[in-house]
Amino acid sequence: MRLSNSMKSVFDPFVVLAAALLLSACVTTAPTTGLNIEPEQGSAGNIASLTQVVRANPRDPNAYNVRGSAYGRAGQNGQALRDFDTAINLDRSFVAAYANRGIILTRTGEFARAIADYNTALRINPNYTDAYVGRGDVYRRAGRPQQALTDYNRAISLGTSDPRAYHNRGLLLQKARRHDQAIEDFSRAIALQDGRAQPYNARGLSYLATNRIDNALDDFNNALKLNPKYAEAWVNQGLVFEQRGDKKRAFKSYTRARSLDPNYQPAKDGMSRTRGG
Repeated sequence: MRLSNSMKSVFDPFVVLAAALLLSACVTTAPTTGLNIEPEQGSAGNIASLTQVVRANPRDPNAYNVRGSAYGRAGQNGQALRDFDTAINLDRSFVAAYANRGIILTRTGEFARAIADYNTALRINPNYTDAYVGRGDVYRRAGRPQQALTDYNRAISLGTSDPRAYHNRGLLLQKARRHDQAIEDFSRAIALQDGRAQPYNARGLSYLATNRIDNALDDFNNALKLNPKYAEAWVNQGLVFEQRGDKKRAFKSYTRARSLDPNYQPAKDGMSRTRGG
C-alpha cells in the first residue's frame, strides 16, 4: 500500500489507523448514482406539472420517461418504474428509459434485471455511455469490481462527462490502493459535479492514506461545507485532528458524527480514543 515513501510513515500508528478507516470507507461508501433524490426536481408541484404533460400526450414515451425521472428523484421508486415500463412499451428502442429503469432497479437491489436493461440499451446503442456507467454501478455493488472497472473505462473512453464514471472508478482504484490514480479520478469528478460532497470526502481519504494530511483536511472541510450532515466526513476530519494531536477538536468532530448517526462505530471509537482531550 503506497501510504508514503518513508519507512517512518509505514509504522506511524495514526497512518495505520487512517489506512484502516480508508479500507472501511471503501466498503461502506456508496457510489454516486443517477436520479439522486433532489427535492426540487422531485417536488410534488413538478410531478403534477409533468402529469399534465402525460395526460396531454398519453402516447409520448418521453413524457413518461421525464416524469419517471422526477419520481426517481423523489425516491418514489414504484411510480418511477411504472412510468419507465410505459415508456419502453411505447418505444422498445428508447435507450434512456432502459437506462433510467436500470438505475431504479439497482437502487432496489434487483441487480439481474438492472443488468438486463443496461444490456438491452447497449445492444440498441453500443456507444451509450450512461448504460456503461449504470451497469458499472451494478457490477460494483454486486462485488464484481473488474467488470465494473471495464464499464467505467469504456464510458470514459467514449468521452462521457458523467461524474459518476470518474467518482465510482476512483472508488475502485482506491480500494485497490492505487491512490494517485484515484485522486485524479476524484478531482475530475469534482470538476464535473455540481456541489456534491462525496468526491471531496473520497479524495480526502486517498490523501490521508498517502500521508498528505493538509490536503485531506481541506477536502473533508469542503465536503462538510457542502453537506454538514455527512457523518463519515466528520469522522474523517476528526481523524486528521487526532493525527495532529488535537484530541479536543477530534472529539468534537467524532461527537458531531455520532449525533448524526448514533450507530456509526468509527464515530464511537473515535470518541473513546479522544475523550477528555
